[in-house]
Amino acid sequence: MYHTKLAIVGGGAAGLTAAIYAAREKLDAVLIDDYPGGQILQASLVDNYPGLPQISGEELGEALFQHAQEKGAEFLEYRVTAIQKQENGFLLTLDDGMETETVQAQSVIYAAGCHHLLLGIQGEQRLAGHGVSYCASCDAAFYQDQTVAVIGGGNTALGDALLLARMAKTVYLIHRRDAFRASAELVEAVGHTENIQMILHTIPLEICGEASVTGIRLRDRETQTEQILQTDGIFVAVGMEPDTAMISDSVRCDETGYIIAGEDGVTSCPGFFAAGDIRTKQLRQVITAAADGANCVKSAESYLQTKG
Repeated sequence: MYHTKLAIVGGGAAGLTAAIYAAREKLDAVLIDDYPGGQILQASLVDNYPGLPQISGEELGEALFQHAQEKGAEFLEYRVTAIQKQENGFLLTLDDGMETETVQAQSVIYAAGCHHLLLGIQGEQRLAGHGVSYCASCDAAFYQDQTVAVIGGGNTALGDALLLARMAKTVYLIHRRDAFRASAELVEAVGHTENIQMILHTIPLEICGEASVTGIRLRDRETQTEQILQTDGIFVAVGMEPDTAMISDSVRCDETGYIIAGEDGVTSCPGFFAAGDIRTKQLRQVITAAADGANCVKSAESYLQTKG
């Protein structure tokens, strides 16, 4: 069994920043992730991280990882499969595909993040980061005066379409039903935006392109006719799911599964802190994730001081 005062679960921007700050404070801490870097590694370009314009997601993730290493942060390359609250802290079960390990920690910074729900169609995963995006606020600026498609019918999809319409020449809003699930205010705004074209009762079948997206193949649910819509980018907005299944019995979450926590990362479970996309927040981007990681270390340090 491995013993530590602070276990950081998740190696994305939030977790790596937490590892950097913990190392700077000389805390007894370890970051656990089977592949440090997080979702940012999938982004072909990141243009909203201050001071590092036009950096690739891979470069940014690697820079965060190297910074943590240079500060002396300790890493365990495992996937966390269970977290159990105990009287004196937390017991974490790890797996690397060949063997299991356990970690006893006095406190935990949970930065496991979320995963985007996928369309599950041909070409989607192959072209992710090469024209297929799951974050309009992250990538909209790359599609100035181009043609894009947004897939989805909820608040996120319609909000993404409105954001993209400010930059793109044409925005196709594709939804499988005849009516949107979004708020009436958003539906009205979309209806009054000239460069948003709604394509309803239509399902996506395939995202086309070799090195990058060139179009999307669609089927009309009523007529069963198919068409290929030419587009430079595809924004998938069919939902996100926080990775909180293993801890939802120990920590209070909202109705959608996100951990209820403020800027300090403090949760309903003493000694357990939430950082990054996993917690309730207004904006989920790499810069807010990094801020969460720093704040959680401060909160964890204060908690550990009370434990002696």
